Amino acid sequence: MTDALTAAVAGFGSGLSLIVAIGAQNAFVLRQGIRRDAVLAVVGICAVSDAALIALGVGGVGALVVAWPAALTVVGLVGGGFLVVDGVLAARRVLRPSALRAATGSAPSWRRAVLTCLALTWLNPHVYLDTVFLLGSLAADRGQLRWTFGLGAAFASLCWFAALGFGARLLSRPLARPTAWRVLDGLVAVTMIAMGATLLAGA
Repeated sequence: MTDALTAAVAGFGSGLSLIVAIGAQNAFVLRQGIRRDAVLAVVGICAVSDAALIALGVGGVGALVVAWPAALTVVGLVGGGFLVVDGVLAARRVLRPSALRAATGSAPSWRRAVLTCLALTWLNPHVYLDTVFLLGSLAADRGQLRWTFGLGAAFASLCWFAALGFGARLLSRPLARPTAWRVLDGLVAVTMIAMGATLLAGA
């Protein structure tokens, strides 16, 4: 029992250390949480996707992907292009106040939020490197307790995205002014464009 608990805690800590970082996915979840736009769907997609990818890594699928490196190249090109485009749109909201007012004043778009979240999650090669390869390798060191380690990592993902998405509403009042939204969108734009450019250069 003690060994299983240790493995689960180690998985939780490892998963949390990889998830808690400034990135396109976290920036998007934060923005949706502040806008209160499809938060449950976005949090669910992120958590379930991470759990599925962690399960693939624990199951040893990472070795199969290594045997076909072209897969990561394709994902890098598509994902990098998507991030750059989305970053440019965020920059447009910063530079053009009319676009900002349209974005903050318009009705929430559930479909757009879901599609963007899926793209940010599944078209980012770094997600595969962190969950499938790195966490999969760490889980393999646990032997028979590798799935317990994986469960701990998946639970860390659920806790983080739930806290980020639903806790972001606490920032709604400080970010009520358009200027604050422009700063947030500026950070999102820089993050997405930088990450997209990195992915395109690496592909």
